[in-house]
Amino acid sequence: MAMEAHDIERLIKAALPDAQVEIQDLAGDGDHYAATIISEAFRGKSRVQQHQMVYAALQGNMGGVLHALALHTSAPK
Repeated sequence: MAMEAHDIERLIKAALPDAQVEIQDLAGDGDHYAATIISEAFRGKSRVQQHQMVYAALQGNMGGVLHALALHTSAPK
C-alpha cells in the first residue's frame, strides 16, 4: 500500500506548522516522491538534522508504506 502525497504533507505540517511543503510524485506510482520543505524550524540546523526532523514527522512510515522520499529542506530566506 502506497502513501498519498497529501498524507505526507499532512504529517509534515503537523510537526512543522509553518512549513511550506511541495510534494512531487516522481514516478507516478505513489512510491517515489520528492519533497521541498521550507521551515523556520530548520534555521541553524545542519542538512542531516533537518532531514531527521522530517523523518520524525513521518512517524515511522519512511521505509515502510513510504518507499522513497528525496528531501530538499531549507529555512526561509
